[in-house]
Amino acid sequence: MNETGTVNNLGVSTTNGQILRLAAPISLALLIPQLSFFANTVFLGRLGIRELGINGITGVFYLILSMIGYGLSNGMQIQMARRAGEGDKRGLAETLTNGAMLSIVFSLGLMLLTLWFCPLLFGYSLNDGDNFSLSIGFIYIRVWGLPFLMISQLISAFFISIGRSKLLIYGSIVATATNILFDYLLIFGKGGFPAMGFKGAALASVIAEILYAITMISMFFGSKLNKEFPVFNFRHFDLELSQRSLKVASPLIVQFLFSIGGWLVFFIFIEHLGGQSLAASQVLRNIFGLVGVGTWALATTCNTMVSNIIGQGKRREVVGVIIKICKLSFLYAVVICVILLAFSQQFLSIYSSDLSLIDFAIPSLRVIVLATLIMSLSTVVFNGVVGTGNTLVNLTIEMTCVGIYLVYCYFIIYVWHSPLYLCWGSEFVYWIALLIAAGFYLKSGRWKGKDI
Repeated sequence: MNETGTVNNLGVSTTNGQILRLAAPISLALLIPQLSFFANTVFLGRLGIRELGINGITGVFYLILSMIGYGLSNGMQIQMARRAGEGDKRGLAETLTNGAMLSIVFSLGLMLLTLWFCPLLFGYSLNDGDNFSLSIGFIYIRVWGLPFLMISQLISAFFISIGRSKLLIYGSIVATATNILFDYLLIFGKGGFPAMGFKGAALASVIAEILYAITMISMFFGSKLNKEFPVFNFRHFDLELSQRSLKVASPLIVQFLFSIGGWLVFFIFIEHLGGQSLAASQVLRNIFGLVGVGTWALATTCNTMVSNIIGQGKRREVVGVIIKICKLSFLYAVVICVILLAFSQQFLSIYSSDLSLIDFAIPSLRVIVLATLIMSLSTVVFNGVVGTGNTLVNLTIEMTCVGIYLVYCYFIIYVWHSPLYLCWGSEFVYWIALLIAAGFYLKSGRWKGKDI
């Protein structure tokens, strides 16, 4: 029983088995979209080095928009997981419904801001006029998928918070299959479709995000979760609940804005080094995403489990569960690192047949593969801090670490024009700083007693 006298069947245990049962579907749900990004990169690599390189800049820019949505849904996930730990299904349903209204408003605002701001950003920062034209044409199409993506992110957060992470897989499969199919049809003009080239990749992604949202909504109602969580009982916008949600989510939104924004600055700096460096970096970014799938799934699990067990009143178990998840994450990273280091050239050849590009990228690949060992610990520990609900601390940590990262990038890339593998050494700088800062905060115990 919880404080309200209702039976709590939404609490989680902290065993390794429970951790893996929650993380495995999340990992698969993250892996499937990464396969879509992988196919997208391979297809664009066949168009040319310019398209492959610009996909890195536009991809990171759109990632900023999607991560703002993720920050909003992540903040509400913390609240929903806390309500789940308390057994408060009505409060959980109200948070979900109000969150959907917030997500729609946020996405429309981001779309308008992007249509105005994007030409200013790329016009100021990119050296090459053709790179500017390609980037704007892509983003002006891509941004129309944002409202559908943000709704999907919110429903995914809900499924994770109630321990139904397996449902994420279906939406990911639909979105990925759709994206790969329409990438092929629209980029190259197959099956009677026009050959749209780079813009075809953008339109394919929008179509995929629309079907992703339809699938996730269908899973909610098809699983009859609307009976258990009466979302239609809360049809009016709750300003007080929205303020509480934004109080938790807004630091996360700014945090992700800084985090991915730092990566956008990195790619803009890299563009100044030339087309080969930009194309190689786009391939490396894609590999980084594939390698990090298991780690990010465990980090998301850590976020949810920490918030859930705090909701159960088991604060003493928080540090122990973070350590357990760190061990699993590090073991996963070691296995992936060994495979990639042993088959570096073979893996890079999937993306491009240009042997000079492959040889150029190998030293940097080795750097980022080793950096994932640090990332496997940093991401979990940092998400443990997120799960405590003190998101202002997360924001402070993120801003500090991104600041250190950008200083490194400015001198190594922009000022000294160093070799690419030293530029990617920035990953070591960022993840080490993050691990130290988040670890010190958890050890201090200042997170105890935080209510959300």
